[in-house]
Amino acid sequence: MRAKSGRQALPYNQGMLRIADNCSIPDDELVERFVRASGPGGQNVNKVATAVELRFDVAGSPSLDEAVRSRLLARRDRRLTDEGVFVVNAQRFRTQERNREDARERLAAFIAAGLRVPKRRIATRPGRAAKQRRLDEKRVRSTIKRGRGRPEWD
Repeated sequence: MRAKSGRQALPYNQGMLRIADNCSIPDDELVERFVRASGPGGQNVNKVATAVELRFDVAGSPSLDEAVRSRLLARRDRRLTDEGVFVVNAQRFRTQERNREDARERLAAFIAAGLRVPKRRIATRPGRAAKQRRLDEKRVRSTIKRGRGRPEWD
């Protein structure tokens, strides 16, 4: 299939959205809606629905294990709704195929971030020398600020 511009049209891979070796999302869990894009597009901007709104139900997906699901839902991402649905709006490109790929790549990046287990923080205390440096700096600051006041007349 050839696109109007003479370039080869990008194939749409059916089946699965592959995230990593151990994680993939079936296409039937993704909901794509095509809407008109805002911005540049020439004569087609008011006629062709090239922007893609991709929805993925993180909270109800059977493809994600519980640990990944909880990490993704715990993230404070504005693309996550209160019901746990991840919504991506892709309108960066002028063609539907490129916007579809862009939306899928952004979804894959979001899920891949949830696959990584964050490193646990080890609580530490400041050492004696660090405490002393902090107190010395406070003392220096205090004398500088005390010198900025009104002079006392005898």
